[in-house]
Amino acid sequence: MQLITPNLWFDRNAEEAAEFYIETFQNGKVNGKTHYLEAGFEIHQMPPGTVLTIDFEILGLRFTALNGGPMFQFTPAISFMVNCPTPEEVDRLWSHLSKGGTALMPLDSYPFSPRYGWTTDRFGLSWQVHCTDSVQSLEIVPALLFTNDACGRVDEAHTLYTSTFPDSSIGLVARYGAEQLPNKEGHIMYSDFRLAGQKFVAMESAMEHKFGFTEAISFLVECADQAEIDKYWDALCADPAAAQCGWVKDKFGVSWQIVPGGMNEMLNSKDKEAANRAMNAMLQMKKIDIAALKAAFAGKQ
Repeated sequence: MQLITPNLWFDRNAEEAAEFYIETFQNGKVNGKTHYLEAGFEIHQMPPGTVLTIDFEILGLRFTALNGGPMFQFTPAISFMVNCPTPEEVDRLWSHLSKGGTALMPLDSYPFSPRYGWTTDRFGLSWQVHCTDSVQSLEIVPALLFTNDACGRVDEAHTLYTSTFPDSSIGLVARYGAEQLPNKEGHIMYSDFRLAGQKFVAMESAMEHKFGFTEAISFLVECADQAEIDKYWDALCADPAAAQCGWVKDKFGVSWQIVPGGMNEMLNSKDKEAANRAMNAMLQMKKIDIAALKAAFAGKQ
């Protein structure tokens, strides 16, 4: 079961985006939706019943798309790498994903791939599409680019992440040479690793970039119990005072959501009074307290 789910923050067009990705990859589905409640209206200003999140799946990877408003913007610091077995598949996906977007690296042949391109799509989300003989079918992998103050810290991130999640390992690590300025010799040009069995990519760049990690993409970790919430919170939360509703930033600036399994069922309950009580309780929390959330849902607080 997928433990870590990419959460994508959209400006009120999450449903449109999910439909676009499912159509583009031709292998996906919608798994469920949650809706805004009366609780928290003074914060989100969204009419009750409006879609809050849509859970969807493409190529076997589950995503959550959130209608959050204009507060956060996607940046290339987190992109999604699409590994393709043929150049023809690269070209097909590029034609869809780049339409209405901006090419960051044009579709071409490169020393590391016979067919590769990096683009934002029309929603601003970044995709790296390339041909590789390491896969027999399409796969999507979250890719983290460490820039600015985070540059040079991928080794540290490898250690933190793989020591935090079960079934984790570091795979290929390719480092810059002395001649690849402005990058420092030994810094990581490309690496792949697994967290809870899921594949990720991390790179770093010392070039001047006007972007870094933002809350627009976070990684949602669904926990079985309070002990798991405490474990992941303690490992990943760099500043507990700045956390809210289970959202934290780690020491590199990457955002995570540490939440209990079953929370969506409470917040999407047909018993709207109970759902609103649970939502109001959650809005007061930094780290999620499962017992307090359940008590609020049951009307015992």
